[in-house]
Amino acid sequence: MSLLNRRPSVSLGRAAPLLLLAAGLACTPLTAAPLVPAATGAHASAELAAKIDDLIGQPRFAAAHWGIAVVSLDSGRTLYAHDADRLLQPASTAKLFTAALSLSTLGADYRIPTRLLGHSTIRHGRLNGPLVLYGMGDPTLGTASSSDWADQLASQLAARGVHRIHGNLIADDSYFTGPPFGAGWEAGDLQSWFAAPPSALSVQENVVELTATPGSTAGLPASLTFTPIDATPHVLGQLTTSRTGTPDDINLYRAPGDTALHVFGSMASNAPPQHFRLTVPDAALLAGRQLRRALLDHRIRIDGTLQVLHWPQDDAAMLARTDTLAEVWSPALLDILQRGLKRSQNLYLQNLLLSVGVREQALEPSATTSGFTSSEGWGIKALQQLLTQIGIAPSASLIGEGAGLSRSDLVTPRAMVQLLSYLAAQPYAAELREALPIAGVDGTLAHRMRGTVAENNLHAKTGSMTYVHDLAGYVTTAAGERLAFAIMLDDYEPPADGPGATSDIDTIAVLLANFRGPD
Repeated sequence: MSLLNRRPSVSLGRAAPLLLLAAGLACTPLTAAPLVPAATGAHASAELAAKIDDLIGQPRFAAAHWGIAVVSLDSGRTLYAHDADRLLQPASTAKLFTAALSLSTLGADYRIPTRLLGHSTIRHGRLNGPLVLYGMGDPTLGTASSSDWADQLASQLAARGVHRIHGNLIADDSYFTGPPFGAGWEAGDLQSWFAAPPSALSVQENVVELTATPGSTAGLPASLTFTPIDATPHVLGQLTTSRTGTPDDINLYRAPGDTALHVFGSMASNAPPQHFRLTVPDAALLAGRQLRRALLDHRIRIDGTLQVLHWPQDDAAMLARTDTLAEVWSPALLDILQRGLKRSQNLYLQNLLLSVGVREQALEPSATTSGFTSSEGWGIKALQQLLTQIGIAPSASLIGEGAGLSRSDLVTPRAMVQLLSYLAAQPYAAELREALPIAGVDGTLAHRMRGTVAENNLHAKTGSMTYVHDLAGYVTTAAGERLAFAIMLDDYEPPADGPGATSDIDTIAVLLANFRGPD
């Protein structure tokens, strides 16, 4: 169980044992410092190093660990380094590794299909079932760009003259093999929206929105509404209405692996509605319900029931006898990456890692005889091969999943900068740079570094977990030099009367943007 209402921009760590109502965290913009004439040449480099050293050497960081690497993309020189070979937790900056892997293996234009499978013989409008809704990993299904996905599939089926399905409707997400969470994801996070379960049949980002509204008078139960309604869980317990002016005490709990949502506590009679985002425990079931409703809207009757097929179940023999009757396609992979990187959307990147894994398994001749490996395992194997090609030592990048939610992930700042340098040399470099959050403009950096030389200049991936604060990406200096950088801070809790870790990291980033080298 984990705390709700966390920002979608970050990967977060452990939460309290129970879900208590909490306001979303606000990003505090960095105050613009007065610009002063900067030194040039060797003096500028020494001055930059001294300023960074002074910041990270403060006594409040005595128990923390900084790792920083800054490299010029123009000359290849190292501009600054501090513990650049120390393994640190990357949090969501690990998404950069998944981005590089998916682009190198699947390609920037790759699109993911979602299909309706069945026998192509249709007699008198009747399709002898089953009809299979087969997911292949599109994480954007049911979002703004494809909100009518179910209607599209039903419309295509109706255009074939189908009026009746003589059999069951099966929602099948067995395309991905392995459990519905990443390696190292914490059980306490799995209820919260930022840890939505990866699924080959994902829909509406595998999240359901809960609105709690108090009753008109004390003693009445509060009302709970779920959007989409098809994702309404089995609710146990009750949230009651307390007298006006009393503090809210809203508790939500779902045990790992369970579908029932326990609700208890109270909210004041005059309190405004409170909103929460929870993971959907069975995304394939939700997708099947939405398709079933769309089929009925198109006057296609289903004789059987809705069934769901999850790994380790599969029915390869049945699928081998079916044809594609309808399909919808995801946006291009680079578009998916932009949506995932800007918002730090964990589901998108984990689904892409699993998609790479399925492809790699299909290309491996010995895959059927070498024992079981999950789709995630195949994806990580492909990542390790790519990093070796780039020149990143296996010991410098210990990543086991695709989103950065695991505390077992470890990366050195130098390896992160090597990866960024590799990405900057690829044909899609400009597009990927634009896919990253931009300081003071959008994504998870929309409210950071405004009014500084980094605004609309620095493009970087954020990373944050409890006690972990990271930023990695690109910035152009005041002299026009292009830099790749990784700033990582582990094991740090800011003092109550001091600046936040985000402010410290942004201060270093602004120093880089204001640098007037090279030597």
